[in-house]
Amino acid sequence: MEDVQTPQGSVVIIGAGTQGRRLAHMWSSRGGTVCLIDLQEQQLQDALTYVEQLRADATDHEGNWGQVEIAQPSSLQSTLKDAWLVVECVPENLELKRKLITQLDDLASEGTIIASNSSSYGIFEIIQGMSLKNSKRVMSAHCSIEIMGHKDSDPKLIDLVLKQCKEHGFSPFHVKKDSIGYIYNRIWAAIKRETLLTLSEGVATPQEIDAIFKDVLKTPKGPCEQMDVVGLDVVLDIENHYAESRSGIPTEPRDYLREMIQGGINVDLDTFLHYFHYICSLEEAKYITNESAFRFAWSFSIIGLVVEFVVAIDEARVRFTDDAQHFFVLFFKL
Repeated sequence: MEDVQTPQGSVVIIGAGTQGRRLAHMWSSRGGTVCLIDLQEQQLQDALTYVEQLRADATDHEGNWGQVEIAQPSSLQSTLKDAWLVVECVPENLELKRKLITQLDDLASEGTIIASNSSSYGIFEIIQGMSLKNSKRVMSAHCSIEIMGHKDSDPKLIDLVLKQCKEHGFSPFHVKKDSIGYIYNRIWAAIKRETLLTLSEGVATPQEIDAIFKDVLKTPKGPCEQMDVVGLDVVLDIENHYAESRSGIPTEPRDYLREMIQGGINVDLDTFLHYFHYICSLEEAKYITNESAFRFAWSFSIIGLVVEFVVAIDEARVRFTDDAQHFFVLFFKL
């Protein structure tokens, strides 16, 4: 690869979901062209609206915004012709990511860097056992903040991506060795695991853990609140991945999560209601709770759906399935 210190061309982002559209905003902040690719046209239109809103809110931006183009997967090959960087932001499915990385390695020009935005799988896991034309240009770029290569990565390309991320407003860090969870998520995983272990042992309640955590570290959210935002099913998937990859991971946190997700955990209802009000008051959500409805729901063991409802309020968007939404409309009359 020649002249790697002066990348020319566009940044291609595959997947116009939450992460993809955020990356599109940042990578276009210095005038460069970004092409967003997604199978769903509505997802692409929503992404453009999201980027425009972020730009409208950016009062301290200097210089010109770059163009954000949209395309379907059918035009991937032509879109990649002028790209210096392509980032996959598809769902956290290992086989899907492997197929996409293989396709990108086949279609992208020799000078295009290929990066994975995966939070659960490092690039060394994704490409394990794969035969790529040029594995030296493949790396992890989680949110363009944590940059991690693998044993065959070209150090010059790692340095280039770190430099470009910084110039585009990110605060990048170099993960110097293969690491499941990169840097931050490894530390955060330990906090989540000990939180769940503390809860499973009955040492403290969720609201007590959140309160002491925020009091000591001055964070806006405690670990229980943050896990609610992420989603307990996602937390469990991540914990399962750690357990599959390492020895000595305790089973109690995963068992506790499974019981919560399945709705079989034995928690005092008044405590749960108190925690529900506690979360919503912190977020200053404006709504009316129906305690009798929650007691009815509790009797049918739908704690998982209630947790998802809390998350929806917290993120100001609907996150549950059609069946769950129908249940709430029918029984809660919201």
